[in-house]
Amino acid sequence: MQNQMNRRNFIVAGGLTALAATRVLGANDTLRVGVLGAGGRMNDLLNAADKAVGSNYQIVAVSDVYPARREAVKQRANAASATLHGDYREVLQQPIDAVFIASPDHWHVRMAVDAIAAGKDVCLEKPVTHTIEEGATLTKAVRSSKQILQCGMQQRSWTHFRDAVDLIQAGSLGRVPQVRTYWWQNYNAWVPKKISDPQNIDWKQWLGGAPDQPFDDEKFHRWRWYWNFGGGAMTDLFTHWIDVVHWALKADQPKDAQIVADKLVFQQWECPDTLQAAFRYPGFGVVYEGMMASSIDDGGLEFRGTEGTLKINRGGFQLYREGVSGPRENPVMRAESFRDGTIDHMQNFFDCVRSRKEPNAPVETGVAAARAGQIANLAYHRGGQIAWNGKTAD
Repeated sequence: MQNQMNRRNFIVAGGLTALAATRVLGANDTLRVGVLGAGGRMNDLLNAADKAVGSNYQIVAVSDVYPARREAVKQRANAASATLHGDYREVLQQPIDAVFIASPDHWHVRMAVDAIAAGKDVCLEKPVTHTIEEGATLTKAVRSSKQILQCGMQQRSWTHFRDAVDLIQAGSLGRVPQVRTYWWQNYNAWVPKKISDPQNIDWKQWLGGAPDQPFDDEKFHRWRWYWNFGGGAMTDLFTHWIDVVHWALKADQPKDAQIVADKLVFQQWECPDTLQAAFRYPGFGVVYEGMMASSIDDGGLEFRGTEGTLKINRGGFQLYREGVSGPRENPVMRAESFRDGTIDHMQNFFDCVRSRKEPNAPVETGVAAARAGQIANLAYHRGGQIAWNGKTAD
């Protein structure tokens, strides 16, 4: 069947030239958008896009393997006339300017490369790749085209993250030898509603190049925790934070990684639910810890410098000075955020589609962030430790 492409077919397809020229958009022209993957994260992206200043976009076509999700998107105010498809390649044949991709991870590069070959701009959810090898495929596709690709690393457009990076790069913390990252979530608190009509899901299409296997409701909802489809916490959560580290400290290749990880709560998953990881970068180290049955403290980063420490999460940041007297609770600088950075990130994408300028999160940033988590997962599969020479694992 045509929709059952193997990996070799996919790599070859990545070399296709654009099938359609990019339309030049004026300030008042409506951006025509295709939706690839219509699940929960896509709903978040569309909500953010609706709030972007001057977004002026219309959903022209929607694809998803589950008809109920396609229909749900069609109910949106700017999607009433959208065509609905089970195969994303049919969307790429429609008169659209750009696509939003929020499919499971194992479809990200295939969909993005096909969209670029069809002359479409791309807003691609993180992690932008499912394997380390896919990084070169995606980068080549973007850089050999004239298309815009924005990676779903929304911190790069989030005002207080941008301000924090400016402070770090200006030397406000002195030298930064260590960064601590963490993210705790409670999956026990989220019990997805079981699919009542799984026979209506095109499961073969959903699997794509993954090994054939029977439909599984848990895998369909929690695919991030199965190796064929996702990469667990290291590519779902850590990828956001390590991108901020790469950005702030201007280094994106770890020299080695170690990980201690186990399945202690969710035995049905393939990926570990409880883990600590450590990475050695040139001149600094990064640690990560997380567990998927506790949400206290949520997620964040701590940049530990010789002259100060900056603690940051999606709610804001606090900067503390070394040697400053007074309660530890009193930072010398504080910033708060009251707006989801995804809104500004979508606005940046819309702006770049019109201006043809480089987006805030270009392809190289997304590839590097995904790669760091994938290196840690490789260490997990190889006994807990791995050396990285910049291209391959030693």
